Amino acid sequence: MIPFFIDAHEDIAWNWFEAQRDPLEDIATARQREAGSAIEAALGKRMTALPQWLAGRVAVVFATIYVMPKRVARRARHTYETPEEAHRRGRMQLAYYQSLAARAPQVRLIESTNDLHAVLHTWRTPDALRRVGLLISLEGADAIRTPEEVADWYSRGLRAIGLAWGRTRYAGGTHEPGPLTDLGRALLREMSAFQMLLDLSHAAEEAFWQALDAYEGPIIASHSNPRAFCNTDRHLSDEMIRALAERDGVMGIVPYNAFLLDNWRETRAPVPLSRVADAIDHVVQLLGTPRHVAIGTDFDGGFGADAAPEGLDSIADIERIFDVLRTRGYDEDALHAIAYGNWVRMLERALPTW
Repeated sequence: MIPFFIDAHEDIAWNWFEAQRDPLEDIATARQREAGSAIEAALGKRMTALPQWLAGRVAVVFATIYVMPKRVARRARHTYETPEEAHRRGRMQLAYYQSLAARAPQVRLIESTNDLHAVLHTWRTPDALRRVGLLISLEGADAIRTPEEVADWYSRGLRAIGLAWGRTRYAGGTHEPGPLTDLGRALLREMSAFQMLLDLSHAAEEAFWQALDAYEGPIIASHSNPRAFCNTDRHLSDEMIRALAERDGVMGIVPYNAFLLDNWRETRAPVPLSRVADAIDHVVQLLGTPRHVAIGTDFDGGFGADAAPEGLDSIADIERIFDVLRTRGYDEDALHAIAYGNWVRMLERALPTW
């Protein structure tokens, strides 16, 4: 049995500010309250919360700070138009994570390798009180007003930065092509002083290649699928996957129907769980190793259980993906690498040792 899992992308704070979804509340209660509501219509049936992390043995979650640009917002409220607005809302989300850890004994913020190992130890000790570690990651760097602010964000617990969601002042992003800007290059220089994780999910392709050349620290794509399964600039071409692997990076596969079948939004046909295993296997076969692929669910990131593959009703069901991989001959070493080991390697490289 796989002892625990790591999920490299969940928009926990955004769900609280946008929809008042409390991560300490069991999703059954939340679903009952949201049934037929505008929240359910917009975001789908909820999939993540502390009880489900614990039930699914999810030991670490990359918890994002995410604010939606107002220019692309539909019905969203937690948005920004200026760097000051992005900064203010981003700091609100950071404070939310800090307060969550303060009031929930089973939640711990991960700022160092000591924090990481302490959390993982609780999953290796039968009688320990299980804890879920939150690694704070910024999705879309506009909340950082100037590159010089990186040190302050780092001192407050930020450990990973994604340059873009859509276009930002730092880089082109999904559906908004563009390069790494001068501000983006300056941001990478500031990040390198702390060896922060650079997350290239959502980076436009031009910015992706430029960032690979410009940044010498650890690089990931926390929640991106192969373009062979979803042929848009939101995902990684085989060439990009190879380049990420050459930097010993890791990409997290997203179990979202629209990211697994090009025409799913039109057909809304059920997607078998095997399709997630297909995406993982594509990366493994392309690279000849399971060392560079893992999971980044993006659950509750604008979609819910109705848009997830069959068998994934919540984050508690994450092991079912690995059951499919077992039937395909994946051994336990490979399964453990994909479930948590590859992300642990990246975190041990990026986190300070105190």
